[in-house]
Amino acid sequence: MDHTTEPAYGLWSLVIINSLVFIIFAVSFAKPQSARDWRSFGAFSAFLVALFTEMYGFPLTIYLLSGWLSTRFPGIDWMAHDSGHLLETMFGWRTNPHFGPFHIISNILIVAGFWLLASAWKVLYAAQRDHSLATSGPYARVRHPQYAGFVLIMTGFLFQWPTLITLAMFPVLVFMYVRLAKSEERDARAHFGDAYTRYAANTPAFFPGVGAKAHA
Repeated sequence: MDHTTEPAYGLWSLVIINSLVFIIFAVSFAKPQSARDWRSFGAFSAFLVALFTEMYGFPLTIYLLSGWLSTRFPGIDWMAHDSGHLLETMFGWRTNPHFGPFHIISNILIVAGFWLLASAWKVLYAAQRDHSLATSGPYARVRHPQYAGFVLIMTGFLFQWPTLITLAMFPVLVFMYVRLAKSEERDARAHFGDAYTRYAANTPAFFPGVGAKAHA
């Protein structure tokens, strides 16, 4: 595999820049308002910071797994930046990993996640302004499109640059989003009554066509 001789890590300015860019980009789509919104967004931001810290700062995952990686995949410079795309490297993708299958899947998921955040906020903002229930756009397919958007983005980044920390954080964050969603549903049911009960009975929580009849 052809690697550049330029430093691959210790680029803390890139850690800061990339973290800020994606966090600001995400907040412009999600537009958190309540304390609950900010808690969920703060956890998502921590995921991004952990990701970019390993991508450009210090490759903790590669450092901890260096013995196994070197034995299992000899001849690879694991301190080169391209090698950090672990899925491409481990599955034998020998050209630019940015054009590899896992990176392409990653890009699709990340774009889809940001699109879902933006589309959901537009509908939610209009509903809040009219003091009505959000049931159109993405909300016609799932009850919690914004949380689904966050999960899509995180999943995309895991395909692109998996790390031990972000892999450990992922199920914790998903669990947190599920709990927040249930809390929001209790509030919505108390506010909208039967209208929300009917909506929840016919609209799945996170995945279209899955659990449409289940109540949170």
